[in-house]
Amino acid sequence: MPTPESAMFLAKKPKVPPTFDGVDYDDTAALKAAQDSIIREQWVQCMMARLIKEELSKCYNREGVNHLEKCGHLRERYFKQLPHVKIRGYLFEQQNYIPGPNGEKPPGG
Repeated sequence: MPTPESAMFLAKKPKVPPTFDGVDYDDTAALKAAQDSIIREQWVQCMMARLIKEELSKCYNREGVNHLEKCGHLRERYFKQLPHVKIRGYLFEQQNYIPGPNGEKPPGG
């Protein structure tokens, strides 16, 4: 059964997607919300990799010489998660805005 989310947690939870698509850069609150959402998503990906790594370590210790067969699914999952381990921040995405498929222009451009 999942843990219920408290009102304080829900108040701080971002309500915007983790991208700068459609964000008005003149609206400080919307810009900060997008930045916060991007950082939170990066932390979630980093923590997921950490949890997978811990499970892989437990499996390796538990299985001993059979770890290559028994822990392969965790190893593959960890390798897929590795590119998302580093917290990159939001500045690159914010400063190097790439127009979407509809051809919308970056703010101020």
